[in-house]
Amino acid sequence: MRNRSTRTRIMAALAGALAATSLAVSATPAAAKASDGYVRGYDTYADDWGDEGVLKYNGTYSPSNAVCLWQKILWAEGATELDGTPFDAADIDGVFGRNTELATSSLQGRWNMDYVDGIVGTSTFGRTDAKLGATGGSDGRGKTLYLTYFGARHTFDLTRDTEGRYRFPDRNGNWQTAGYNTWTCS
Repeated sequence: MRNRSTRTRIMAALAGALAATSLAVSATPAAAKASDGYVRGYDTYADDWGDEGVLKYNGTYSPSNAVCLWQKILWAEGATELDGTPFDAADIDGVFGRNTELATSSLQGRWNMDYVDGIVGTSTFGRTDAKLGATGGSDGRGKTLYLTYFGARHTFDLTRDTEGRYRFPDRNGNWQTAGYNTWTCS
C-alpha cells in the first residue's frame, strides 16, 4: 500500500510539472519563423534571431534579403572567404554560394561553435544577438527600434520596424527589409 501511495504521488507530481510546462510554453509569444517571410523580432532584441529560418548553400531561401543580412554580418565579422581574405562588401549579393558557406564555417570555427558546417541555423544566427546594441527608439511592440551590429571588423546600423521586421543597408547603402522571399539587395 505504501509503494502504491508513493507512486501515485510521484505520478501526480510529474503530471503537474508537465501541465505547468505546457502552460508556460503556450504563454510565450509566438516565435519568428521563415514561413512568416521576414527576419523578425518582438520586445527585447536580445533573443530575436535564435529562432530564424535556416540559411545554407543551395537552400530554400537563397537568393534572398535574409541571406544579404547574413552576408552583412559576415562582412562585419571579417569572416574568411574562399581566397583567404576577409569577406568584403562586394560579396553581399543575397546568394548563399560556396563563398558564403566557407565564410560561415570560418566564423563558426572562430566562435568555437559545436557545429562548424557552414549552415546558418538557430545556434549560429542566434549567436549574433549578443552583438546587437540599441541606439534609439523603443523595443516595445508596435514601436521602431534603432540598433547597431558590432562585428569584429565593422559595425552597421539596423532598424526593427513597427511590425518587428529588420531592415539594414545593403552594400550600396539602400535600406532593405530582411525577407526570406524577397531579393532586392545588391
